[in-house]
Amino acid sequence: MLNTIMQHRSIRQYKDTPIPQDELNEILEAGTRASTTGNMQLYSIVVTQDQEKRQELAPAHFNQPMVTQAPVHMTFCADINRFHKWCEQRNAEPGYDNFLWFINAAIDALLVSQNVCLAAEEKGMGICYLGTVTYNADQIIRILELPQGVVPVAAIMMGYPDEQPGLTDRLPLEGVVHYETYKDYSSDDIDRIYHEKESLEETRQLLEENDKATLAQVYTDNRYKKEDNLHFSKQYLKVIQSQGFMNYV
Repeated sequence: MLNTIMQHRSIRQYKDTPIPQDELNEILEAGTRASTTGNMQLYSIVVTQDQEKRQELAPAHFNQPMVTQAPVHMTFCADINRFHKWCEQRNAEPGYDNFLWFINAAIDALLVSQNVCLAAEEKGMGICYLGTVTYNADQIIRILELPQGVVPVAAIMMGYPDEQPGLTDRLPLEGVVHYETYKDYSSDDIDRIYHEKESLEETRQLLEENDKATLAQVYTDNRYKKEDNLHFSKQYLKVIQSQGFMNYV
């Protein structure tokens, strides 16, 4: 499993080979073995294999080709709906319709999604996370008919790879690991931590393609712009509220 983790790469091109149901079930079972808040399993997984339904989902993911190419699309949702109903049917008063429990449920869903990804890769399949699920959550809620108390927080594509991309670079451990207490970064620390990433040939090409002086500018000016961040933040907060997670009373 450690080798599988160390060899992880995002796959964006897939064969049209379907995943056998028994293999898919094993992967999903592995997902459910993830850690969960209070053993409450505050998540749901919507597995989308139907071609027409995946085509319907594609615009919500900015029409990335893999959404209709890969045989399986999975949406991982923070879900208090099921637990809420169980409580009510057992004469217990639930109090999970608030932001704290959105966070708890989102953590549950993300832990499950990572288990699913690891299990799939262990079986020789490829996966790719779709961050767009939080950008257009309202569309996904409509398409997947998600009820109150259910909000999508992650999505992955899964299938047999039709490409073998190189490993994506990662920051050195000193850039992300702190021992005992958080040690804030000095200017020298930042220069050292990002030196390798900024020295890559891929980075040079990105700067050329985007006509930018630094890699940071590619992120701030092209990939994840402030105005977009604010727009989608407001939109996602509205979704969380409309789905019933913002009760402060």
